[in-house]
Amino acid sequence: MSTTVRPIGQNEVLKFIKCQWNFYQNHPNWVPPMIMDRKKLLNTKGNPFFKHAEMQLFLAERDGTVVGRIAAITNENHNKAHNDKVGFFGFFECENSQDTANALFEAASAWLKDRGMDTVRGPVNPSLNDECGLLVDGFDKKPQILMTYNPEYYADLIEKFGFEKAKDLYAFRLDRDKYQSDKLNRLRDAICERYGVTIRNVDFKNKQQYKKDITTLKEIYNTAWQPNWGFVKMTDEEFDYVAADLKPIADPRFVYFVEVEGKVAGFILALPDINQCLIHNKKGGLLGGVYHLLTKRKKIDSVRIVILGVLPEYQRTGVDAVMYHEIGLRIQNTPIVRGEASWILEDNAGMVLALQKAMQTELDKTYRIYDKKIT
Repeated sequence: MSTTVRPIGQNEVLKFIKCQWNFYQNHPNWVPPMIMDRKKLLNTKGNPFFKHAEMQLFLAERDGTVVGRIAAITNENHNKAHNDKVGFFGFFECENSQDTANALFEAASAWLKDRGMDTVRGPVNPSLNDECGLLVDGFDKKPQILMTYNPEYYADLIEKFGFEKAKDLYAFRLDRDKYQSDKLNRLRDAICERYGVTIRNVDFKNKQQYKKDITTLKEIYNTAWQPNWGFVKMTDEEFDYVAADLKPIADPRFVYFVEVEGKVAGFILALPDINQCLIHNKKGGLLGGVYHLLTKRKKIDSVRIVILGVLPEYQRTGVDAVMYHEIGLRIQNTPIVRGEASWILEDNAGMVLALQKAMQTELDKTYRIYDKKIT
């Protein structure tokens, strides 16, 4: 039978979510998402992202079976910030069929064109502040928390439709043993002494101080990342929404500020890789997820450095290296033996140099964002 692609409403979001399982039957490295979390993310009424964005979900079906899916997304704040007409695609899943992929991309492109967009960019789920990028190198490794995973053939489907690379995103591996270096310790001490660098933890226990710390984190994030390619400031509501989601899984030891002579210069957020627990939650259910988190969390041996932000006036002082090094010190004498710094823009030369040279990391995975002009 022929394949049909149709737009769906919020009443079929659960079908859109659950069809993802159709494409990962033989992928041992895939981590099933928590269905509850996906419903929350895709809720256009509850997720504050959709106060300035619009999304249309599509399903590709054949003989009653879902064989592909895609989301088309417009982000008003992105186009205001970058003065362009870029629309996005996300949540892409597809059988290994170019015809099916083409039909999905054509549907998404037409929807975006009707809304005045001249370019399609993706994958983003649903923005660069969320999970994004197509895995193009590192398929033999399990994804870290809030990073994507996909079959290897997806790149061919995307590129044969006419998409071209816009930007690569890097994931670097950090090993605990490499932090036991006299050279690195001397470098850290020299930077701290020269600039009066100190470390201060985010206060998770004092509600009033925690609220102030979250406000400071938001200000640094929106300022430090402003020059980055594709970046869009998060609204107050969006930042608070994400912070509330991440707080239950955050480890207070790995969320801290760096200060220069008593003034906040930057912050780092590293999260325990709970994917090591959730990979066992095969059906994505809430009870199963809670069970695996409770019984396996103490065995987690990796953290992901999700955000490292340094205010512009301190970006060439080496305080970023101090923050990375501090993570290495804090995981000593814990079950954590490694970490991942992700994602880093391929042309963020300063950060790449700091990771590869100063912190002795290795490039572990590569993710790609694609662009295509709408014709």
